[in-house]
Amino acid sequence: MAKSGLWADVRALCPCGQGLPYEACCGRYIDGAAAAPTAETLMRSRYTAYVRGAGSYVAETWADETRPADLTVDPSGEPFTRLEVLDTTGGGPFDAEGVVEFAAHHPGGVMRERSRFERRAGRWVYVDGVVR
Repeated sequence: MAKSGLWADVRALCPCGQGLPYEACCGRYIDGAAAAPTAETLMRSRYTAYVRGAGSYVAETWADETRPADLTVDPSGEPFTRLEVLDTTGGGPFDAEGVVEFAAHHPGGVMRERSRFERRAGRWVYVDGVVR
């Protein structure tokens, strides 16, 4: 049975916290219709991919040399409930590198990471990060 009313509206919003419908926000990047224009946008779309279980997108947007061979994205574990962007350095549409610090909240606490991104062949990729 389909959800209706307010619950359906909330479920249709993108998990990244921008307040937009999924299809108009991170969905277009995860579905391959567009490339993330900034490092922060890529980070938000990767967070959304983790929440929704889109492991192929997480893998595709991870630099080859640092991507784990056994990458598993399982949203049935301890779910992320909210994303908070704490700081962004560089990572704009004309930058080659960027750093985004964020906090991903979950029922057991908060995972905080300072992530490094690079633009390669015109697309942003996640290189690595330091969990704090």
